[in-house]
Order: sequence, then C-alpha cells, then structure tokens
Amino acid sequence: MTLNDFLKHVEAGNPLNTPDIYRFMVRMSDEARRITFELNASYHTPDEVRRLLSELFGKPVPDSFGVFPPFYTDFGKNIEIGENVFINACCHFQDHGGVRIGDNCQIGHNVVFATLNHGIAPEDRKAMYPAPIVLEKNVWIGSNSTILARVTIGENAIVAAGAVVSKSVPRNTIVGGVPAKFIKEIK
Repeated sequence: MTLNDFLKHVEAGNPLNTPDIYRFMVRMSDEARRITFELNASYHTPDEVRRLLSELFGKPVPDSFGVFPPFYTDFGKNIEIGENVFINACCHFQDHGGVRIGDNCQIGHNVVFATLNHGIAPEDRKAMYPAPIVLEKNVWIGSNSTILARVTIGENAIVAAGAVVSKSVPRNTIVGGVPAKFIKEIK
C-alpha cells in the first residue's frame, strides 16, 4: 500500500481493517515516531521545527506556522495547516482521518485531535473508521480539549478549555463542557 492509496481509501470513508492496511499504518507510525522523537528530544529553532514538521507532514508548512514542542502524532501525513497557525505544547494529533486547520487558528496546550473510531460490535472492534476534523479560519481551541472525528469547527468559533467536542460547532459561537454544548454567540 502506498500513502496515496491509503489517503484515497480514507477519503472514501472506508474502514481500516485489512492486514495490508495495518502493516502500512505500523510503517507510517514508525516514521512519525522517529521524526517526533527528534523534534521533542531537544531545543530547535522555529525554522528547524518547521523543517521537521514539513518532513513529518510530507509537505512544506507555512513560514507563519508556529509550534511549541513537544508535538505528537502517530501518522502525520494527513495534516494540512493554513497561514498564521499556532499550536501550543503537548498536543496529540491522531490524523489518519485527516486534520485540516484553517488560517489564523490557535490551539492550546494538551489538545487532542482523534480522527479514528473503533467498531462498536465486539467482532468489529479491531476495525478503525477514519473521519476528518476541520477547523475553519480564526478558530481558538482551549487547552485540554478533545476534538473527535467528523467534527467541523466553524469560522471564528471558540472551544472552551477542557471541552470534548463530538458534534460540529457553528461559526461565531463558543462551546464548552463534556460533551461540548453551546455557551454563547460571538457578535
């Protein structure tokens, strides 16, 4: 299996449940760990951080992109970053299903993006079902939040610290809690 084959498979919404896919995921996880261990093991200048993340993501990241390591992912090749994005320390991106971050987004400490779900039936439990997470422009994700698969956070929205977001968030709103619920509109 190639990266392109895998990404097409995921984009079509197909389950990850074959030996070929599992072998591919293990190989990609090994590569992601190698790069993230290098990134997280010592100090790097912002340019060096962007170089390592470009290698991890498999494509150049914008010069305006900022990250405070440590940063964790078990895949890395299905992340897209807009301009002027900042990701604070200790974030975890499980990006097999895709993580798309629009321009001017801010992501707080310890945020988790989880794009995989397992099958519910016991006989299907090993299968994984990928789905994307999308942050539109100007989104702020508060520290210690978890964003789940199939969620889109609308333009200018805010996710309060500690929220678990399992449903899409309309633009210009603030959500918080577990599970995240509407708090107020941003005028």
